[in-house]
Amino acid sequence: MSRRFTPKVVTANRLREGDVVFLTADDQWSPFHHEAELIEDEAHAQLRLLHAAAQKLLVVGAYLADAKAGPQGPEPVHFREDFRTRGPSNYNHGKQADYAS
Repeated sequence: MSRRFTPKVVTANRLREGDVVFLTADDQWSPFHHEAELIEDEAHAQLRLLHAAAQKLLVVGAYLADAKAGPQGPEPVHFREDFRTRGPSNYNHGKQADYAS
């Protein structure tokens, strides 16, 4: 028996900086999870993942991450993905520095 498909977002790391990014509905890479395309169809999710994986000059390590609809857009479901939305944890830079301002 197969498991029911749960909503997903496509995530990867930007090739040059290594920053976590999320694929939007208009084929852009955003650093913000809430701007990601929330995908609720398994076949569409696979197509979006193939599209992301083909962008080898922009991103690496693309995969589908579980998400849920939220008031501002998609929200992470698992701790790992929630942690990735905040950026590196070793010192205050990138997204963390932006949030502090």
